[in-house]
Amino acid sequence: MKQHRLAAAVALVGLVLAGCDSQTNSVELKTPAQKASYGIGLNMGRSLAQEGMDDLDSKAVAQGIEDAIGKKEQRLKDEELVEAFASLQKRSEERLAKLSDESKAAGKKFLEENGKRDGVVTTDSGLQYEIIKKADGAQPKPTDIVTVHYEGKLTDGTVFDSSIERGSPIDLPVNGVIPGWVEGLQLMHVGEKIKLYIPSDLAYGAQSPSPAIPANSVLVFDLELIAIKDPKAEAGAPDAPAEPAAEADKAE
Repeated sequence: MKQHRLAAAVALVGLVLAGCDSQTNSVELKTPAQKASYGIGLNMGRSLAQEGMDDLDSKAVAQGIEDAIGKKEQRLKDEELVEAFASLQKRSEERLAKLSDESKAAGKKFLEENGKRDGVVTTDSGLQYEIIKKADGAQPKPTDIVTVHYEGKLTDGTVFDSSIERGSPIDLPVNGVIPGWVEGLQLMHVGEKIKLYIPSDLAYGAQSPSPAIPANSVLVFDLELIAIKDPKAEAGAPDAPAEPAAEADKAE
């Protein structure tokens, strides 16, 4: 986590509102400014929780905000603050590295066991798939634009994105999505439904595209290939989304 994110997070109205003293019970949320203040705190508090920063002192945060707003002399030297931020940053990086390693190990174990199941095929790249509904339609090429329905999950079943849930299939370029999709789509026939099990190195790897998808995650997709678009009909059409998990990014 970047140091400036930690610095911003410490200026956290949400922790003040969530403090344990009696003043929190008298906080009013009536005016636009009060509501916006609460919203800022809520969003930043959620961000902190996702980063594992759950032991910050709400009273110290409140004191910092009060001193800044009241233009009082700060109680700690800049050098002390820099050292404190560096400590939190190091702790956060260690925590994320540990979670990443654990996720990678869990993903490897999942794929090893999953690959043993009847009906699951493992390709040379490590991609796994099973055909849920077979069809004999055309197969897309890397240069094609296709219409698909999908639902993306983590291996524990948590849904992070779903065109099915939204009730609206999407158009996307075969060669413009994550590698596991690029390969998986070209294995499909129009009308087919398959389940893809995508190793992290064919998905987002050590990067986390959103809080909903941890680093080194194996991704599981229920995927239906509805159609291959006619390139002539698509001339001048808007660009298709580049990633199937684009909706999940909005949750950040």
